[in-house]
Amino acid sequence: MTAKSKPTKDRRRSSREDLRIPVDYSAVDAFFSEFTTNVNEGGMFIATETPSPLGTEVRLEFRLPGLERPVNVAGRVAWVSDGKGESPVGMGIEFHEIAPQVRSTINDLVRGLRQKR
Repeated sequence: MTAKSKPTKDRRRSSREDLRIPVDYSAVDAFFSEFTTNVNEGGMFIATETPSPLGTEVRLEFRLPGLERPVNVAGRVAWVSDGKGESPVGMGIEFHEIAPQVRSTINDLVRGLRQKR
């Protein structure tokens, strides 16, 4: 992680749990398919060798267990990891628009993963 990319203090409002699911996203007129390695109601981390710059607006589509349809949310790149710290190379996405049902499903999923530990 570069010093400019992520604050030294973790500012997440919700804890994240490891969950590897495919995610498609678009940023600056380009489309990508990668994997998320963790998710919570406020955002996700996308492992990618080519992270978008900080502040980039993104549209994401991914499937969550328990939902019939893919989830579509808007977000922005909140931090970028160069892979030299604790996180692999990639970017942290903060959700802007998330439907209440999707938020609830993510919360239930994260709670379930915590209980399995």
